[in-house]
Amino acid sequence: MSPSIKLPLFAAATAGSFLLGYSVNNRTFRTADSTTSLALNANDIAKMEPINEAPSRASQIMKYGYPGFENLRVYEDFVLSYDRKTRTAHWVLEHLTPERMKRNPLVDRAKSAFQPDVSIHKYFQSQNTDYAKSGYDRGHLAAAGNHRKSQLAVDQTFFLTNMSPQVGKGFNRDKWNELELYVRSLAKKNPNVFVATGPLYVPHVESDGNKYVKYKVIGQNNVAVPTHFFKIVLVDVGNGKYEMECFMLPNAVIPDDKPLKDFHIARDAIERLAGFIVFENLPDSSVSKINGQKKGGLW
Repeated sequence: MSPSIKLPLFAAATAGSFLLGYSVNNRTFRTADSTTSLALNANDIAKMEPINEAPSRASQIMKYGYPGFENLRVYEDFVLSYDRKTRTAHWVLEHLTPERMKRNPLVDRAKSAFQPDVSIHKYFQSQNTDYAKSGYDRGHLAAAGNHRKSQLAVDQTFFLTNMSPQVGKGFNRDKWNELELYVRSLAKKNPNVFVATGPLYVPHVESDGNKYVKYKVIGQNNVAVPTHFFKIVLVDVGNGKYEMECFMLPNAVIPDDKPLKDFHIARDAIERLAGFIVFENLPDSSVSKINGQKKGGLW
């Protein structure tokens, strides 16, 4: 039996969903309200055929492929795969443009509230109480500052599905924020920027000489505290060419004077640790630079 995949479709005709603009077995999916979920299996996904409509927002975000199809959540302006065991995402994908970086004066982040995504079964949700007095911030994976074109878009970045426990001072509020600002600076001056972000649980060697994957959990729901976070940034530089930067940062206090380039890492190193391939449908020949260097061994 094919595994079932449950996809919430958010916010009516303007909401992003890879189902919007697609048909399955002659059924066309166009709109849904904010509480609707649709269960599909892998065979249904394989039978999807595009219909003659403008591309959905999610099809733009996921232009270069889905890293996986586990517990997908398609929001208005980003897409994620949720890990029910760790109570955080496997990955989050975003598509940023100069137009989308323009601030909408009607959007007020102060109106946004951290809250669980009720489309996740209550057994597998994280809660605000898990983070309370834990010593960790509710760290955004898709940054709120990337999604201020509508109130709904920024509100959805505050779903706890988009959060992961992050060290606050010295990381979430500092070096991680610096990386988010850097990504936004790229998005303001390039036509398209695709961003993949997620947690990592990196093995380490202990005193007995063996490797272990160990991580802390917080709260009654045992929310996993990642050892590291990754961000892969794909920048459209025109003429069909892209430049890529791949970052892996420890979930720890990082000195302010440590440059972001010190956290460059090969893309395949992230993929091997994460267990999925990012931007798999991107033609190899279209990438001209990786981590500031002409394409070579880091690919």
